[in-house]
Amino acid sequence: MILSVTFSKPVKNISEILGAEYTRVKIKLLTGSLSAAKNENYFAEFYTKTQVFHKKMSEADLKEFISTHAGTTFKNCVQRTENEEIMILANKKGKITELRKAIKESTDLHRFTQISNASAEKSPVSGGVGSPDRKSKNYLLQEGVPVPFLVHLGIMTAEGKVIKAKYDKFRQINRFLEMLDDILDDVAKVRQSENLPVSEENPLSIVDFGSGKSYLTFALQHYLSEVKKIPSAIFGLDLKKDVIAYCNSLSQKLSLKNLSFAVGDIASFGEEKQPDIIVTLHACDTATDYALDYAIRRKAKAILSVPCCQHEINSQLSPKNLPPDSPFVPLLKYGLIKERFAALATDAIRAELLESRGYRVQILEFIEESATPKNLLIRAVRKSDADALRLRPSEPKEEKNPLLTVLHVNQTLDTLICSNTFPSES
Repeated sequence: MILSVTFSKPVKNISEILGAEYTRVKIKLLTGSLSAAKNENYFAEFYTKTQVFHKKMSEADLKEFISTHAGTTFKNCVQRTENEEIMILANKKGKITELRKAIKESTDLHRFTQISNASAEKSPVSGGVGSPDRKSKNYLLQEGVPVPFLVHLGIMTAEGKVIKAKYDKFRQINRFLEMLDDILDDVAKVRQSENLPVSEENPLSIVDFGSGKSYLTFALQHYLSEVKKIPSAIFGLDLKKDVIAYCNSLSQKLSLKNLSFAVGDIASFGEEKQPDIIVTLHACDTATDYALDYAIRRKAKAILSVPCCQHEINSQLSPKNLPPDSPFVPLLKYGLIKERFAALATDAIRAELLESRGYRVQILEFIEESATPKNLLIRAVRKSDADALRLRPSEPKEEKNPLLTVLHVNQTLDTLICSNTFPSES
């Protein structure tokens, strides 16, 4: 028996089909003798932006509604039975995909069957301003609207409710999308200055180094393709074969033709892509440096990097290598302070090196420190005016960063920039 159905992503002419500009429809199973006597076992809520309209349905009415509108009037339809979740999805070209997933009996089943007729009778059959749902923060991906990849990754239920234990991940995804959204216009301007406007033939290209389980990679695809309607091609790279296999499988299940993954090492990745945006989240230690170097050499328009495990400088720092009167000596006496100082020094040097190659750089808080200590994000956007560069890209950088010289340490990105000759702007 069907316990619930949620319809979302309506077509543009939905008012011609259903008589109003509905944004989503939720239908749930009712219990109780009153409804059972009338054979109206389901309670439907039809949402517009400002109102919710209620209606009762029989099982036959529900099945006919699903048959008529799933994948056509509404591009997303999520059904839940006692033991199965069924997703009916339609892509831009109208291709309809049905995905089925077995589920275990949970508290959701109990909740669905506890909706009383009394509460349904209190709601007007037509009209009523506002929604009974709790209003959530104005995230770019809204709670209450099922997002297929979030459902598959276990962050949302089939009805679009964020699972309590995954709420930090949900907020992290939205925070990342906000940071991306802020720079999309800047990236578009750089492309325009190079006579490369974004189009289906020349989509926005994104490379995600160290993509891992790819929560954010799938979020990028969904937000750009489904929310912003920006043509894009997204590629994820990670060392773990099983993770990459799973990500490719999920991408295929969801018919995401503009999203692909491959196994590989950032340091040795040699594929000659020309990405507009480089993403590197929690790439460990010097892997971040190789990703940033790749971005600089290929003149990426923007970079979003959350560094992780900055061991390189920390392992080299020693009071023995400094003059006794060096102001840095107190910072190296205590292990925890030394570790934090090394991490901050590493990322400050990375930011300066990016600025030296013609990027406007910001250091931002990625997510609250209470959620993760790895909460620093480097956001860089390449300037469109080549004359604004403090170092011409065709000139190799010869001098070591002054802070590295004072501390008597080396840092991988600085070494790579010193040794590399970058492609010319001309």
